[in-house]
Amino acid sequence: MSNEEIQNFFDKRKLKEENEIKITFKKRDTMYGIFVMGKDYADLKSKNFWRVVTSQQMEAFRLSGDINLARIFSGAAFHKLTLKEA
Repeated sequence: MSNEEIQNFFDKRKLKEENEIKITFKKRDTMYGIFVMGKDYADLKSKNFWRVVTSQQMEAFRLSGDINLARIFSGAAFHKLTLKEA
């Protein structure tokens, strides 16, 4: 997916950082995570890279807010994004 497609996904749904997203990859297993908008968000977005806290690290991230718990993924590897159903 391009950075414009990913940004449109967030804009259309008016999503916030705490919304959990289902990320379907082209060549990896599907995962759930939250997109983190840190200090380098604009720079990473311009290069189609996205900082994501995976479901395994989510509780620790919510307690600490430590951005080091996030991983950086290339948007080009994304196939589809959907909002996690409750």
